[in-house]
Amino acid sequence: MVGPASPVAFEALRADALGCVRCPLSAGRTQVVFGVGDPHAALMFVGEGPGREEDLAGEPFVGRSGKLLDRLMQEELSMDRSRCYIANVVKCRPPENRDPLPDEIAACRPYLESQIELIDPRVVVTLGNFAARLLLETTDGIRSLRGRAYRFRGGHLVPTYHPAFALRSGGQVVAEMRADLIRAKRLLAAGPGAGPAALERGPR
Repeated sequence: MVGPASPVAFEALRADALGCVRCPLSAGRTQVVFGVGDPHAALMFVGEGPGREEDLAGEPFVGRSGKLLDRLMQEELSMDRSRCYIANVVKCRPPENRDPLPDEIAACRPYLESQIELIDPRVVVTLGNFAARLLLETTDGIRSLRGRAYRFRGGHLVPTYHPAFALRSGGQVVAEMRADLIRAKRLLAAGPGAGPAALERGPR
């Protein structure tokens, strides 16, 4: 754990990202969706990439999936997005909301890595396959990864489904998301030295 983010460093990172042309996604964006929330937060969410509404608003998770995420955060964590930080693997919208390509993820990864380093959250919750696979450095899918917590940079990482998938899939997936957020809440309450009761070790 490296301590609170420097406001100057965080704003410099944001300014750099807003002008980024590292990959072809920059040509089709309305604006960069850098992230939103408290840069000193103990909890960070990492999703996949902005959709149409996020591209227009400049903020992650503002559409239907964002409303579900906000509701689950309030109901299971008793917090809103001002008390956590929300970012994505890629900061520009892929065309037609397709999956981000490997070279696009690689081009954008330094921004996410720097966000995590500066925010230094105690718990990271990944939303969907892309974020979980990237940060856990695995090819396993979210169905096999979720349900546990993983040691991650002095804290913990809790994988869960993407809210858009939960909207398509119905009650069982939403219930599993709730369980994952409860796991994150317990880890936040337990602190950095959480023991086996709070942490189920994964394959790493």
